[in-house]
Amino acid sequence: MAKTIESDVVIIGAGISAAMVAEKLTEETDAKIVIVEAGDKIFNLEERFDRRARFLAYRENPWRGDHIRGQTGTGIQSRSMAVGGLALHWGGTTPRYSPEDFQVRSIYGVGYDWPFTYDDLDPFYQEAEERLGVAGSPGPAELDPRSKDYPLPPLPVSYNLAKLQEWGEKSGIPFWRNPVAKNSVPYQGRNVCTRCDTCSICPTGAKYTPDFTFQRLLNEGRIELYDRTLVRQLKLAEGSDVIDHAVALDRDAPDEPIHFRANTFVLASGYCWSTHLLLLSRSDRFPNGVANRSGMVGKFVTGHRSLNTYVEVPMKLYPGVYRSDSLLSKKFQRERPDRYVRHDLRIWESDVSRRPRLTDDEGKRLFGDALLNDWKKRTATGVARMRAYYDVIPAKESALTLDSDRKNPWGDPLPRIDFADSEWSAQLRQHTEDSIRGVFEQIVRAGGGKTLSTRVDSLQDHPGGGCRMGADPTSSVVDPEGRSHDHENLWVVGAPTIVSSGCNNGTLTFAALSLRSATALAKTLPARTTD
Repeated sequence: MAKTIESDVVIIGAGISAAMVAEKLTEETDAKIVIVEAGDKIFNLEERFDRRARFLAYRENPWRGDHIRGQTGTGIQSRSMAVGGLALHWGGTTPRYSPEDFQVRSIYGVGYDWPFTYDDLDPFYQEAEERLGVAGSPGPAELDPRSKDYPLPPLPVSYNLAKLQEWGEKSGIPFWRNPVAKNSVPYQGRNVCTRCDTCSICPTGAKYTPDFTFQRLLNEGRIELYDRTLVRQLKLAEGSDVIDHAVALDRDAPDEPIHFRANTFVLASGYCWSTHLLLLSRSDRFPNGVANRSGMVGKFVTGHRSLNTYVEVPMKLYPGVYRSDSLLSKKFQRERPDRYVRHDLRIWESDVSRRPRLTDDEGKRLFGDALLNDWKKRTATGVARMRAYYDVIPAKESALTLDSDRKNPWGDPLPRIDFADSEWSAQLRQHTEDSIRGVFEQIVRAGGGKTLSTRVDSLQDHPGGGCRMGADPTSSVVDPEGRSHDHENLWVVGAPTIVSSGCNNGTLTFAALSLRSATALAKTLPARTTD
């Protein structure tokens, strides 16, 4: 017989979106909230100095137990499954999307509009920045609009980055500091960033990670957390479209099923696993999966591509301090050219020139003094890296499906993700990449230097989609606030709901969308009456 756990709200997943929803609901409602996470609970701040040391010495994974063996789909970029999710070891980069990202169809005649505007999301961007503790300095108002300043001042600028800003702005392109979720001053009981450049394993807790939120909510008795518990299916109430319970297994006792019963269910398992669970939850009433009358579950999986170039710059750069810090420009996100092309633009220091090499430019092998002299020559000037993420118009054919040939240890088919170019993206790809190369060349001509190499990364980075939002139930999975069109007590939050991936890192947008959903969800629950 299954063990039953009852609550008002069940949140499935324990990454950054779940943290935002849980924190918001505990502040505004008296709902009993249960969080279910398939991965392990990793609350190990006191161990992170040692984990960092082993990472530097041996490249050992500093997040032991952050993956479930056998629970890996095809095409997924991250295998991280733990309390905290991928944001345990993210870089902390937090730019916003630009206003155009939400209205590309209306403005440019390509792609799809979101069901709301940048101005509608602005207060939730601000709230997300305050909850995460984002440090930054705004760019020019016409390129980087926002209603309020960042909650934290920017981190100190390094000598190298200050020199690179002077170099880059000789082109007439404005650059400013890329915002980050790292404390520049003490904040929320966490330390100040020491700029030690191991952001994937922050040893001081200066970088925001969701485990801090979950640990505090647990200590305050505001949530219940079940880790190592894999939800395998959502079940409908008899003769109804209401979700009655979630069927799960305890990884330590897999033969004893658990039923999580609640009034409201929130999927916060990222773009892959939220979609995957809906497809797994097939029934006579929903033979193609829960929330899938439209057939849109798993469709329009999206991301963006990038171009990278390495440039020898006519100045000496010195290694050592916060090399992951970067400059950002949104100039090419906001311009409206005759033919559609939109991308961000980043500059930061690179250590490519500082690495000794075994062959010279002609392929001749280097030994002894020849190797040393070549290395000294190449470190006489610095090397900068420039990168541009460009908008890829999503395609319905970009899809997450169930792979019947590959199953996890408990017999569930695993996800398969296949990205495909839309007709727009296929037509615009070469034009976009040529345009970006032209921008790189413009900067090098103005500032001086020499382009060493340029490459295209075809990976769909910062992915999302699969449960896209929209006002039309026939072409979307959830409404503009994240509520399923098909099930009044089912919500999907964060990355799966996005309409497109824009030109920037997506984590802050996922967090803001989750807070927007949580605000709407809170209105359906009893208001908070206790401290």
